[in-house]
Amino acid sequence: MESISSRNLPLVLHTLSQIELAIDRLQERTKSIRSVDDFLSTPGGMEKLDAACMVLIAIGESIKNLDKVSEGKLLPTYPAIPWKKVMGIRDIMAHHYFEVDADVVFEVISKELEPLKKAISFFKEQQLD
Repeated sequence: MESISSRNLPLVLHTLSQIELAIDRLQERTKSIRSVDDFLSTPGGMEKLDAACMVLIAIGESIKNLDKVSEGKLLPTYPAIPWKKVMGIRDIMAHHYFEVDADVVFEVISKELEPLKKAISFFKEQQLD
């Protein structure tokens, strides 16, 4: 793996930790959500959906920043994650908020967060070695 500049390494590690914490927080706060209807059927569910979208926006933005700070060297080392899609969902949620599909949000939370978390852990381990 091409090395990250020593000047940027602290910021890379800090950003990785922030992403990891955000994923943990999102998983914890949505553990009672078992289907899209759990988001849509109650005011509390709708609040969780709104909050989940904000955390997903923050994760996507942080990944964009991570790619920039690592000068494009880090993300390609873990090709199992569709990084452009991860960053793209942030753009959709941030710029087309009223078009956000609860089914997509549920799918991301239930199926995509854990692989993303593994990638972030991998990056942290690689940078600390």
